[in-house]
Amino acid sequence: MDLATLKALKPAEYSEAADGYRRTSAMAGAAKDRIDNEIAVAMRKRLRGQAATAAGKQLGELSQNFHYVQVQCGLVGTALEAFSYEMEAARRKLDAALDGARAAKLTVNADGSVTYPPGGEKDEDGRTPAGGTAHGLTDATASAVARQAAHFDPNPHHRLAQDYADQIATALKEATETDTTWAPRLRALQADDDLTVSPTDWADTSSDTDGVREAGKKFLDSLPQPPKEGSPEDNAEWWRKLSAEERDAWMSLHPATVGGLDGLPATVRDEANRMVLETTRGTMQMELNSIPPPPSNKWTWITSGPYPSKVYTDEWMEWHKNYGARYDHLTGSLKGMQAIQDRFDSTGTKGLPEAYLLGFNPEKDGRAIIANGNPDTADHTAVYVPGTESDLENIGGNINRMIQVWQEASSRSRGESVSTITWLGYDAPDDVVKDAPFEHYAYDGAPAFRDFLDGLDASHSGNSSSHTTVIAHSYGTTLVGAAAQTGQLNADEIIFAGSPGVKVSRADELDVPKGHVWNQDADGDIVPSLGRWGHGGDRFIIPSDPEFGANQMITDTRGHSNYWKPGTNSLGDQALIVVGKGDNVPLQPSPAPKAHVK
Repeated sequence: MDLATLKALKPAEYSEAADGYRRTSAMAGAAKDRIDNEIAVAMRKRLRGQAATAAGKQLGELSQNFHYVQVQCGLVGTALEAFSYEMEAARRKLDAALDGARAAKLTVNADGSVTYPPGGEKDEDGRTPAGGTAHGLTDATASAVARQAAHFDPNPHHRLAQDYADQIATALKEATETDTTWAPRLRALQADDDLTVSPTDWADTSSDTDGVREAGKKFLDSLPQPPKEGSPEDNAEWWRKLSAEERDAWMSLHPATVGGLDGLPATVRDEANRMVLETTRGTMQMELNSIPPPPSNKWTWITSGPYPSKVYTDEWMEWHKNYGARYDHLTGSLKGMQAIQDRFDSTGTKGLPEAYLLGFNPEKDGRAIIANGNPDTADHTAVYVPGTESDLENIGGNINRMIQVWQEASSRSRGESVSTITWLGYDAPDDVVKDAPFEHYAYDGAPAFRDFLDGLDASHSGNSSSHTTVIAHSYGTTLVGAAAQTGQLNADEIIFAGSPGVKVSRADELDVPKGHVWNQDADGDIVPSLGRWGHGGDRFIIPSDPEFGANQMITDTRGHSNYWKPGTNSLGDQALIVVGKGDNVPLQPSPAPKAHVK
């Protein structure tokens, strides 16, 4: 970039263009929300049949189009803002050098060199030191040599001219580097010329985001940074103080960071995490498409001894060695993401409210936090912690449990709003036998659970705090107990279902008001017995024991996984507690406490 071009450049025009793209992004987001939460909902309530199904699919595709426009235009706006920021910095350096040279009565030439007039004290022959032209240098060594030469020149104008020439050269160099960096990034920010948003498009968006994030590091570093290891209150304060442009930049370039910060509004976290979900789904689908499908001839028979044996084929074993683990991870993760999408698409069905994706991470077993209804405005909030074998792949079942709780609680709330949340925000044990006996899963996840509850409190916008109930199942109860044991648990009620133990021996050691710890233990659920007797034969006190001090609820389901079966008292009584009507829940008669047996 030459001097004339940088002088004529108006970085503010790029910032104005960024405003336009941000407005377009906001309009597309509003259109998407209207389709998802108004038009599609109204259609589901009124229409049935094949035509309605086809129309719903088309609406879903239109919503995807608007979401893609929202994300892409937001990214373009941030890219232009970052480009403007860096060009403005170079332009300011140039203007400062030009103003300084003009004030010193020096001449700036078209190539950026600076001509200086004769000046200084006359020599013995009465001659004034001659003038000359200084050429700007950006190499540190060459620039130091030139400045030293100018310093020894008896003409003081030489020193000033060299300084200004170097400043001009530096400004031009920075402008050139900015232009070179951003030109390919900006050219890449264009969509296909069709009306179908495919996995390829979302994968490209992920790549585009990485490119803009890398190029815009200086710009992003100039913005207020999230507090390091900040509390939810710290996070909320940071977000409140950001300008609209700064929020857009963080949302566009680091949606995973924004979506993972406890204390931020549910609407903000949802928008950020949906961006991560879509780009992750596109990237994973493209990767899965590149993997050869598993061989159809998985099994064969061999004769070894008197009887034939069924074994894997050599072809399948070779495929599994090369691709099996990654194939399973991709297909499992995509299954979980589809379950989350299915929840989005069911808004309005049987009165179901909007869904909010409050957390999402596809790494390893995956994380996901999904709310039915906005917890920031809810009068009553329930947070469910699932147990062993919970991961992103099977998140659908855990989402459905909280849908059931929402429907039952809303029918009993007398008009008060309810939000129910599936919190898979920890690494749950993968196997009942091999992993569940270890307590580190609970203690590792406990801080994140406490922060999430504190974040709900920090982001709540109602006139008063929400009445919060923690519902935990199986190993999830162990995590909740560990969270209360090692810190403050921001909850009003705790419901344990099928608990193997909660790391404390009495209900009053949990951080909720006295009389607000509840327990369900269904016939045929062996997990409480396993927890009570442990793996070494010693007896432990668990929530199902009278001496623990929990309210023992009458449970009419059987087995370990049916506490949320529709139409049961087990589910209905949970709902009563969620809406603050625990006094109406029937309890088992309280037997005399038994002595602790060792």
